[in-house]
Amino acid sequence: MKRLDQLTAFLSFPSISAQNVHASDVSDCADWLVDKLSSMGFAARKYATPLHPVVVAEGPKVPGRPTVLIYGHYDVQPVDPLDEWKSDPFEPEIRGERLYARGVSDDKGEIMAHILGVEELMAQEGGTLPLNVKFIFEGEEEVGSVNLSAFLQEHRDELACDVVVVSDTGMVAQNLPTLSYGLRGVTGVEIVVHGPEADLHSGIFGGAVSNPATVLCHLIDSCHDADGRVAVEGFYDGVAALENWERNMWGNVQGMSNADIARLVGVETLMPETGYTGTECIYARPTLEINGLGSGYQGEGSKTIIPSSAFAKITCRTVPGQDGARIQDLLEAHFRRLTPPSVKLEFRRQHVSTPYLCDPKSSFSRAAQEALEESFGVKPVLVREGGSIGSITEFKDILGVDSLLIGLCLPDARIHSPNENMPVELFNKGVEMSKCLLRRLAQVQLS
Repeated sequence: MKRLDQLTAFLSFPSISAQNVHASDVSDCADWLVDKLSSMGFAARKYATPLHPVVVAEGPKVPGRPTVLIYGHYDVQPVDPLDEWKSDPFEPEIRGERLYARGVSDDKGEIMAHILGVEELMAQEGGTLPLNVKFIFEGEEEVGSVNLSAFLQEHRDELACDVVVVSDTGMVAQNLPTLSYGLRGVTGVEIVVHGPEADLHSGIFGGAVSNPATVLCHLIDSCHDADGRVAVEGFYDGVAALENWERNMWGNVQGMSNADIARLVGVETLMPETGYTGTECIYARPTLEINGLGSGYQGEGSKTIIPSSAFAKITCRTVPGQDGARIQDLLEAHFRRLTPPSVKLEFRRQHVSTPYLCDPKSSFSRAAQEALEESFGVKPVLVREGGSIGSITEFKDILGVDSLLIGLCLPDARIHSPNENMPVELFNKGVEMSKCLLRRLAQVQLS
C-alpha cells in the first residue's frame, strides 16, 4: 500500500479522546495500529487503561546496539467548529500541496512517518534493523496523558531503552529541520474574588461595596511591571540566563524575527519582555498568562449591577530552575497580600507540568542532528519548545532517558483548529528522515 493510502486510512478514525461518544473509535484506531505493526513483524499489543488504550510494539532484537523508543499519540482534538472546515475532518483531502484532516500534524502524520520509516528500512536491510526499535502510542495525550505515568511505571522493563524519539513538536519552517532540546513546564491556578452574597444594584450600593470585578482587575494588573516582567516576588529565582550560543542561533533563524512572529499571529507588533526578543520569550523565558476571566452581566444591553464574584484562570509557563508547586505558593501569597479585606479570595491550584532540558551535544543528539542535515540538506536549528509535553518528563523520571524532539509540524499547520494540514512533501521527507535517524542512532556507542 502506498504511503499516503496508509496515512489516510489512519486519519479516517475519529479518535477524539475528549468525547465519550468516540471511545470506540479510539479503541478501533489502536487496533488498527496493532495490526499494522504486527504486519511488519513487530510484537504488538493493545493495553487497556482506565480510559483509552496504549499500544506497545517491539521489533526484532539486535544485541549490542542501542534501543530507541518511538513515542506518539493517536488521539486527536475535537473538530469544533465543524462549519469552518472546508472538507470533512475525517475524510482526508489533498488541496494544493497539503493534506487536510484532523490529526495529520498532531500527531498521526508524524506517527505514520516513523512507522513507514521503520518498515521501509527493514525492507532495504533484508528484513532486519540496525538497532532495537520499540513503539509506544497513547490515546490520551489530548486529555492530559492521565494514565501514562502509571503505565510507564508498570511496564518499565518492557519499555526500557536508551533514548526516546518524539515528533510531537514544531519546525521553524518547512525546509529548516528543527531539533528541540527543551520544553517549558506549565503551572495552572484559578482565583475567585467573592464579594456580596448576590449581585447588587449599582446605584443603591455603588461606592460603598467593593466590586469583585474591579478588585480582580487590580490583581491582574499587579502581575506584570512596565517591562513585561512577572511582578510576583521570587518568580525568577533559579532561572538561568540564556547561553550566548542560544541567543545567537535564535537571532539568526529566518522567519522568526519579531515582525515575522507578529505577522504570523495577526497582530501589529509584539510586546516581549524588555531585553529579550519574541523568539527568546517563546522558547526559554517564564511567563504568566491570563487564559480566561469573567464576572457580572454578559448579555445584550446594560444591567446595572455590582457582581457578586469575579474569576480569572491563569497559567505560568515555567523554565528549568523553577518548581511549579513553589510558583503556586508565590502566586497565592502575592494575591492574598493585595486582596483588600472587603472581599474574600479563593485560590484554586490546578495542574503542574515540569520543564525539561537536555544536552544538545550528547551523542544521541548529535546523531539526530546529523540525520536531519542528511535528510533535509541543511543544518538543523536547535531550539527550546515553548509548549509543554508531560510525557517527556515522565520518560526522564521513570525510564531514566532523554528524548529527541524532532519536529515535523509547521507553524501554520492549524493544529487544534479547523483545516489542520501537513504538506505532502513534508510527510514524505519525514519518512526519509526517520530512516536516516535510525541508521545514525544505530552507530552511537553505548557506554
